Amino acid sequence: MHKTMSREGLAKHLEQTLDINRFRDYCPNGLQVEGRGEIRKIVTGITASLALLEAAAAAGADAIIVHHGYFWKGEDARVIGPKHRRLKLLLTHDVNLFAYHLPLDMHPEFGNNVQLARQLDLVPDGRFGDDSLGWLGFAQDAGLKTVGDLAGHVAARLQRAPLLIGDPAQPLGRIGWCTGAAHSMLGNAIAAGASVYLSGEISEPTVHLAREAGVAYLACGHHATERYGVKSLGEHLASHFDIEHEFIDIDNPV
Repeated sequence: MHKTMSREGLAKHLEQTLDINRFRDYCPNGLQVEGRGEIRKIVTGITASLALLEAAAAAGADAIIVHHGYFWKGEDARVIGPKHRRLKLLLTHDVNLFAYHLPLDMHPEFGNNVQLARQLDLVPDGRFGDDSLGWLGFAQDAGLKTVGDLAGHVAARLQRAPLLIGDPAQPLGRIGWCTGAAHSMLGNAIAAGASVYLSGEISEPTVHLAREAGVAYLACGHHATERYGVKSLGEHLASHFDIEHEFIDIDNPV
């Protein structure tokens, strides 16, 4: 029999664990939509889409924890259309929604970047970029000798073939990575000494920068690179507080 915990206790633990107050972010980190006060089951997922909310409510969740939540800077503040449907479902079912963006990217144990490194057997030994958001290191597997080898390894581990910009035969040197939509950090990765950069998304000008710098770029999918942080956070909470946890992955090809 799993235990229960209070909403306030969960919020405080997450605030302290993820050190959310140190970040200047694009959205509020922490409790975004208030639900019931006692929590027995947590569902984690990447994005608070309607599909995730429906699946979580059907699974009996008292709280949902995501990486991509609501109330982003610059978004339409009106509660209409999809936003209305999402909020209505949460409020009708009295389910709490917690969201953690940059704090979940950067955390040294539960963060998206460190968890991606574990999935891909990358050994981090440096950081780069604003707030040291990017990671730098090398492949643990000595059998990965070229950029093409790394691309095949990523495809097998993430179950998604990456878009490779560069020569597959290029020797594999220092690897930089940052999950999600971190294509703008390519310049920082190059300055830090990376010969290959791995992220979720890529932009049109990034292709030219990679080619001109002779640095290979692997666009591995925003969703595919960020599956692991929030899942590991949920597993930590389940173990630490003896509450129920379920990770629900809503497929996304991007």
